[in-house]
Amino acid sequence: MANMSSLALIHNNAIQSTMSFNASIKRSECVIEDGFISTVLPVLYTIICVIGLLSNIPAFWVFYFNQNKATSISTYMRHLALSDLLLLLCLPFRITYHIGEYTWMAKFYFCKIIGSFFYINMYVSIAFLELISLDRYLKITKPLRKFRIHSEKWSSSISMAVWVVVFLLMLPFVVLSTLHSKQAKCFHYTSQKFTAGSMNLTAVISIFIFSLLFLIFYAKIAVKLYEISQGKKDHIRKVRTRAILKTFIVLVIFLVCFVPYHIIRIPYVLSQMDIISSCQMKHFLHVANELALCLSALNSCLNPIIYFFLSNSFRKTIIYNVHGKFHKNFTKTKGATNSFKSITEI
Repeated sequence: MANMSSLALIHNNAIQSTMSFNASIKRSECVIEDGFISTVLPVLYTIICVIGLLSNIPAFWVFYFNQNKATSISTYMRHLALSDLLLLLCLPFRITYHIGEYTWMAKFYFCKIIGSFFYINMYVSIAFLELISLDRYLKITKPLRKFRIHSEKWSSSISMAVWVVVFLLMLPFVVLSTLHSKQAKCFHYTSQKFTAGSMNLTAVISIFIFSLLFLIFYAKIAVKLYEISQGKKDHIRKVRTRAILKTFIVLVIFLVCFVPYHIIRIPYVLSQMDIISSCQMKHFLHVANELALCLSALNSCLNPIIYFFLSNSFRKTIIYNVHGKFHKNFTKTKGATNSFKSITEI
């Protein structure tokens, strides 16, 4: 009787082992292919790269070489333009990979460097959009108070701290992914261990916290806008309303570019951790992640819209350039660029 029980136990264990082995084989056979995105992404990244460079180089020039008086928000915009340019420099490598000409960049560490550089600049951009929003929130809702962070010295120090902190926070991701990943391709779907996956999910949660702060800032700005519009003459109220509403372009760009990507990241990382084990779902999430990542890169093309609406110096430069008067008149009018202030320069 005891022998029969032992045989039954051995038989059950053998069945379970076989099922586990077959399941592991099935998972290993799940091959994630790029499919149609290998054609679409090079085109989209090329468009973003060209438009981004054409729009950010003038912004970089204005903020770094043609700024009469630096303000807190111009300091944040200066660093935002720099992060956009650095991110755009990563795109040719992604374009090269997706069109299949990547044998010269096959070394895994090179892929990690470019990939990390891309994400560092993306999260730096998010941080500076948050700082611009905080700056607007304080200046619009508390116009009579003077905050230290509105000084050029403090805003410069905060900007440098952003670069250092984001870089340091990225190091664990790079180290863990390098140690544990068996990825054979650049910029492609790969499995993740529990530690790396948990860190990725923590980063996603932090972005949702940033999103909540964005909504709080702009909700209070909207309330303040309503309050200051009461009892004013119609034409004054309309002018003031249009001026302050320009500030909301920051919120719109953030929501369009970064929120979809981080929403997709949650199931995407869960699939990398094999919590979502369906091969079909993994393929879908890979495609969705790559398209959303491309959408986040679009931010580098849209940020100059923020500069145009919220920076008097950048707006004047673009207007004179478009009218063909830049070389003749900009030097003469440079002293007058601050003759009227945009809502960002309250």
